[in-house]
Amino acid sequence: MADLPASLLSPAARRWTLASGALALAPLLLQLPPLLASVFALVAVLTAVLSGQRVLPGPVRLLLVLAMLAAVYWQMGPRPGRDSGCALLAAMLALKSSELRSLRDARSLLGFALFAPFSSFLLDQGPLTMALAVLATLATLLTLQRLAQAEGEAPSPALGGQLRGVGKLAALGLPLALAAFWLFPRLSEPLWGLPERAVGKPGLSDHMEPSEWLDLMADDSTALRVTFFGPVPTPEQRYWRGPVMTHFDGRRWEQERYADQRPPAAVTRAPPRWDYQIDYEPTDRRQLVALDLPLQAPAGSRLDGNYSLRSDRPLAALTRWHLQSSPAQAYTEPLSDWERRSALQLPEALNPRTTALARQWRGEAGQDDAAIVARALDWIRARFAYTLSTPAPGRNAVDEFLFDQQAGFCQHFSSSFVVLMRNAGIPARVVTGFAGGQRNPYGDYWVVRQMDAHAWAEVWLPQRGWVRVDPTAAVAPERIYDTLEDRLGGAGGTTLEGRWLQLSQVGDFLRRGWNDLVLSFDANRQQQLLRPLGIDKLEPAQLIGIFTTFAAAALGWMAWLLARGERERDPLLRTWHRLGRRYARHGLARGTAESATDWAQRVHRQRPDPALLSLSIRFVQARYAGAELDPSLVRDLRRHRPSTGATS
Repeated sequence: MADLPASLLSPAARRWTLASGALALAPLLLQLPPLLASVFALVAVLTAVLSGQRVLPGPVRLLLVLAMLAAVYWQMGPRPGRDSGCALLAAMLALKSSELRSLRDARSLLGFALFAPFSSFLLDQGPLTMALAVLATLATLLTLQRLAQAEGEAPSPALGGQLRGVGKLAALGLPLALAAFWLFPRLSEPLWGLPERAVGKPGLSDHMEPSEWLDLMADDSTALRVTFFGPVPTPEQRYWRGPVMTHFDGRRWEQERYADQRPPAAVTRAPPRWDYQIDYEPTDRRQLVALDLPLQAPAGSRLDGNYSLRSDRPLAALTRWHLQSSPAQAYTEPLSDWERRSALQLPEALNPRTTALARQWRGEAGQDDAAIVARALDWIRARFAYTLSTPAPGRNAVDEFLFDQQAGFCQHFSSSFVVLMRNAGIPARVVTGFAGGQRNPYGDYWVVRQMDAHAWAEVWLPQRGWVRVDPTAAVAPERIYDTLEDRLGGAGGTTLEGRWLQLSQVGDFLRRGWNDLVLSFDANRQQQLLRPLGIDKLEPAQLIGIFTTFAAAALGWMAWLLARGERERDPLLRTWHRLGRRYARHGLARGTAESATDWAQRVHRQRPDPALLSLSIRFVQARYAGAELDPSLVRDLRRHRPSTGATS
């Protein structure tokens, strides 16, 4: 027998389907590069409009597919990754409306669209993404409900009734979802890792180049949040140490190749000691930061010979680290010959003017390394300026900066200072990380943003070891030490900028709460879930047992609600079934194939009950004969009780 033709989609159903698909696509587009997301959104709108009257020709659809693939390649390159895979999914969903002709096509589009909000969690797990995903899911359920009514040619109830139906569906699965989130056994280590991104996110790297730092310093997104347990370092002490660069080729600085194979040098610590917790936003890299200098590496990370922290796994999600740090008073061991050569390495035949100046200073200062460092800082403080507008570096970039431009930002100052020191015979290196931070008064924690990225220098001085020197702070201390509140001049919330600051702080406080409640709920916190009830730690078998119990209860709840079926939607039928259960307790249950009037007559013969006979006739007329429902019928059914007459 030939298949029946699929029902065509009405204009109203088409609009609902397209709107639900757009909602599903929105959270994914927000995580893609803005230009690529704009292209996808434009193609989705054009496809929906052009295919509304007739099916797009095959060559046109093929051309759109090729254009979308070219856009993905243009923005993300040939390297596969999480973001490129999500971009391809968004491209396919943007073109899916070109096939939207029937109810079957609509269901296919909605089912396919639900992959989009959940794939966006691979790129971001914030509250906005979650809210949009929930909204898209509810809208899809509502649209599927309307499509089912259209297919059955049933009259559509009011929107309020439809929303209540969707709410009941959501409530149906909510207990099981909560049980799975809170109680499903979590592994402390993942079974597999997420693939990396095709396009790297801004963040600290194992190398330093001029082009990368301009993008990083223009990014105001949060890099990390810090909570102190005790003393808070002063602005002059708030240097967040990251990768240390020792190798220089004239343009690019790189980390020491074998630093992770030797232990950190022994140091004598100076007070105070800082105890703090860092919530690190995902970067898909391994570089971590800590206050100068960390005492030891927390679990899941390593501390290399230059006191730089590195995670054992890529930071693909929010991570939390508990650390302790204190400043170094002096290094107790001298530099090895290999370390000294590494800290004096310079490319040959570059920056001759810097070389000549350094040698002149060495001849005038003799063996006093500290005097050379102080002289360089005095020169920078008197002659140089801070700016982000700098020309592209040439072959002798350090010469150009020190003698011609004399203006730049931290990368120029730290790099040129280290080259100057090395030419003077002083071991030196570049340290990258962050400086400063902004206190959030609502949560009493500190926010460090990507734009707080900073680079400074370290020089090796006799009897002291590695000493931090920040030439940028000598030129523009307000760029390093001033908080955002200081830059507002105490205006607080009286200015537009102050109000915007307060609003952003409230938003960040809410995001931190989301991180604490949801994203930081790991295996360790799950083990402590029942500590308030006196259970210090849950063994895996206990946790599985508790989860199984709650999951079974949730599934039972779902089965009970589904079994109620029709009677949950019809108050008259629901009340009639309750009446039947009251008689069943007296041994007068209705048979499966027994009609309402037959049952009432049988009961009347066994136990005279004229009221039941009357109610059964009214029920049949209202339920099956199309008679107008008497509002008093439901009330009378609720009040009626079996008679006390003897059973014959």
